[in-house]
Amino acid sequence: MKFPHPLALLAGCIVLAAAASYLLPAGRYERLDDPLTGRSVVVAGTYHHVAPAPVTPFQAVVAVPKGMADAGSVIFLVFLVGGAFTVVDKTGALRRATSWLARKLARREILVIPVISLFFAAGGALENMSEEIIALVPVLLLLTGRLGFDPLVAVAMSIGSAAVGAAFSPINPFQVLIAQKLAQLPPLSGAAFRSAVMAVALAVWIGMTMRYAMKMRVAADVAGSVEEPSAASVLGARGVVVLLLVLTAFTLLVYGVMTQGWDFDQLSAMFFVMGVAAGLVGGLGVTGTAAAFAEGFAGMAYAAMLIGFARAIYVVLDQGQVIDTVVHGLFAPIAVLPATLSALAMMVAQAVIHFPVPSVSGQAVLTMPVLTPLSDLIGLPRQVTVLSYQYGAGLADLLTPTNGSLMAVIAAAGVPYEKWLKFAARLFGTLLLVGAVAVVVAIVGGLT
Repeated sequence: MKFPHPLALLAGCIVLAAAASYLLPAGRYERLDDPLTGRSVVVAGTYHHVAPAPVTPFQAVVAVPKGMADAGSVIFLVFLVGGAFTVVDKTGALRRATSWLARKLARREILVIPVISLFFAAGGALENMSEEIIALVPVLLLLTGRLGFDPLVAVAMSIGSAAVGAAFSPINPFQVLIAQKLAQLPPLSGAAFRSAVMAVALAVWIGMTMRYAMKMRVAADVAGSVEEPSAASVLGARGVVVLLLVLTAFTLLVYGVMTQGWDFDQLSAMFFVMGVAAGLVGGLGVTGTAAAFAEGFAGMAYAAMLIGFARAIYVVLDQGQVIDTVVHGLFAPIAVLPATLSALAMMVAQAVIHFPVPSVSGQAVLTMPVLTPLSDLIGLPRQVTVLSYQYGAGLADLLTPTNGSLMAVIAAAGVPYEKWLKFAARLFGTLLLVGAVAVVVAIVGGLT
């Protein structure tokens, strides 16, 4: 199946969202500000029909700039991170380090996949890493190209691994922790069980990525002298400092998100400072650093547009007041099912809802207040309800075209969406099965 250009695909989704505002009844849940999470959450049992609000064709077009405005912090992060890493690339430090690594890994290239995959999986598990990956695509393509791997491998071991790590994480503050707060569960409860399931899921994802990489591998250009220079001599003092700045930036990223409550704006500022420092230390000077930033901004424009278009889909559905209708329609029939089937149905429904609601935190505040009292009524442990949300919503990030970060990454990597879908859909099914088994085990074992 041949998919259209990513921008055309997202534009088509906007049209479908507008059509849904004519076909589905408009409805809303009441909402209140929750001091525990600091977010506006729905109130269970308050769904009611409201006056229809069909989105006109012109309003659907206006939703595009509105989507870009709504995603402004994310888009600016993409621009500034892209600019910063273009500066780092212009210093030559990354290219020299990549060439040195390729020579060191000659005939052992496959080892780079689990190492990099685990790095991004940790980012997903710790802070729901996604948008930050977009600007790293050129670096990953440089590495995978030198090692002879298909560009899809760069996508799989970056945003793919991050999505799997986030979906099965015991600590992701934007997913499991916010869902546990809404379900009135202790933070990190069930962490040991989640960690064990995450290990299985990552083993499946990384193993299949390695299998694909070796199947599609081409001869790598890793020519070098017999006596290879050391990393320090290849990089030079300036290059070593530049790479240390990059490492420091990622350390601060984790620290800021986990302990200081940093959001996209703080991360954007941090990467901007990193880029300026790298340019000056790397010998680019003020003018060279500014020029590299400008080049990086230009390179990220397409990815930023994809993020804005993806957000516009949600804007249209929200304006048409049909998102709550979708949630109510999917979850109402679950109340009559046995507890185990209800949990599995919740997981599938969460995956479906993630198409119109691509934010995992937004989906949590939308669905968990509805599902928590429902799970109490049918005798389903609240922890299992959180698991169903995690696995369904989190894994859907691997496929849904409304995930702006995914679309931007595959576009930056030059990987057609249908090629990614062919690779990821089978693994999505396997991982969803892993999640389903985990849910059943949690019910039988009485996970609380």
